[in-house]
Amino acid sequence: MAEFRFDFLVIGSGIAGLNFARKAAKLGRVAIVTKRERQESETFYAQGGIASVLSSSDSFDLHVQDTLAAGCGLCHEDVVRMVVERGPGVIAELVDLGVTFSRVSDELAAENERGYDLGREGGHSRRRIVHAGDLTGREILEALLNNVESLPSVEFFEHHVAIDLITMSKFVRKNDKDVCLGAYVLDKRSGEIHTFLATATVLATGGAGKVYLYTSNPDTATGDGVAMAYRVGCRIANMEFFQFHPTCLYHPRAKNFLISEAVRGEGAVLVNSKGEPFMEKYHPKRGLATRDVVARAIDSELKASGDECVYLDITHKPAPDIIKRFPNIYRTLLEYGIDMTKEPIPVVPAAHYMCGGVVTDEWGETDIGNLFAIGEVAHTGLHGANRLASNSLLEGMVYSERAAEKSAELMGKQPPPYAVPAWDPGGASDSDEAIVISHNWEEVRRTLSNYVGVVRTNKRLLRAQSRIELLQGEISEYYWNFTVTSDLIELRNIATVAELIVKCALLRKESRGLHYNLDYPEADDENFKADTLIRLTPRWLSA
Repeated sequence: MAEFRFDFLVIGSGIAGLNFARKAAKLGRVAIVTKRERQESETFYAQGGIASVLSSSDSFDLHVQDTLAAGCGLCHEDVVRMVVERGPGVIAELVDLGVTFSRVSDELAAENERGYDLGREGGHSRRRIVHAGDLTGREILEALLNNVESLPSVEFFEHHVAIDLITMSKFVRKNDKDVCLGAYVLDKRSGEIHTFLATATVLATGGAGKVYLYTSNPDTATGDGVAMAYRVGCRIANMEFFQFHPTCLYHPRAKNFLISEAVRGEGAVLVNSKGEPFMEKYHPKRGLATRDVVARAIDSELKASGDECVYLDITHKPAPDIIKRFPNIYRTLLEYGIDMTKEPIPVVPAAHYMCGGVVTDEWGETDIGNLFAIGEVAHTGLHGANRLASNSLLEGMVYSERAAEKSAELMGKQPPPYAVPAWDPGGASDSDEAIVISHNWEEVRRTLSNYVGVVRTNKRLLRAQSRIELLQGEISEYYWNFTVTSDLIELRNIATVAELIVKCALLRKESRGLHYNLDYPEADDENFKADTLIRLTPRWLSA
């Protein structure tokens, strides 16, 4: 076991974590802790793009209004405007880093003097999605990685999993704001648990899609940042608003392949198994309605028909245009025996984006001193009850820069005048019952999928709460009795996230955005036009 001291500890290596590290590296030494290889993050799989006002037919006011409309009254308008107005600067910065965004020919650039090929997605009133083909996230991640890897003050710790945050209240009883000192981190390869201490600790752990059976997220998306922050007393907000992407590929060999919203933006039509379009029954914008509307429409169609999927049909478009705009989707679908230029794509809704998260201020600061949360793990107030498509990469870039700027104020402060003890395993022993972890992992995910999905009821939510409480007890007993492993850490975290989703859903007795409860089918602005907040009272407040 070792103790590492850095100026900045970044947990996560997606767009937010890497951009923070890039900025903070000018101020001091940075450690980036990441669960797998450094390029394995949700950013890598982001297909669509970044929303930004770059056209003469667009405006900041329009982008703000589209975001507020998607958020169903819960967006924080000051945050929305701040993020939106920084969009063009973010795009320019990424271009300077080497990101190659798709462009149009000179004769088609009349409305867009910068020449970007601007896409359109659900909920947007204008074309404003800047993209790099259909591999935008990968392109951005590679550019950021190339830059960060060249910085001598940044050190990567791959295959390392954060277990818990270290806060001052663990060692010194306090009556005012607690302070984060770093984290205990498991080295997956050696099995050792190291102590990472830092002046500023940054949660950039991404989302929690793996809490559901069907998700577009990679296996790393287990809600680690939310769970760790909750355990030390941070407020958690709006976890009931989990966005289901309407169009994840339905195929027995496809684990989590997303069919980008941009496919509908370019004219694809949702049809049932008979080839009949159905979205006009649900919304005047049809397939370009916001994701919550489209996901519920698909859910309704599947329950009425008994079918296992619906279909996304873009075969009416010229094949060369489809292949040029969506080269990765086209190639990947061919691997599954589907030619999207000739046949409809089978799709189902899948857990995609966590609109709630760790509450932060406008600088990414949490309730715990020296602890920041940026990217999908954070609740900044931007997304409200439903994220507008392609606002998330923009948020990650904006808040990582602001958090780096704010954390600069911490530099030069003296470390606490006491030693932080190494991880204490107590009497834990190695377990020979790995089946317990895999069984409970499956139970958590199946419970959320069956009872807390696109459409909910009070009865389903109470069943979920009861089952999650039982699982939490089993997991806690297992956690304290056996040696910590990566799988056990992730199981503990998804169970905590599941608990928070259910609790928030039970508190919101209305339907709004991504939370649709058949027992309360209407929005109730008088009582529930506000964020849902949950906090585990920490010892230093309750004593």
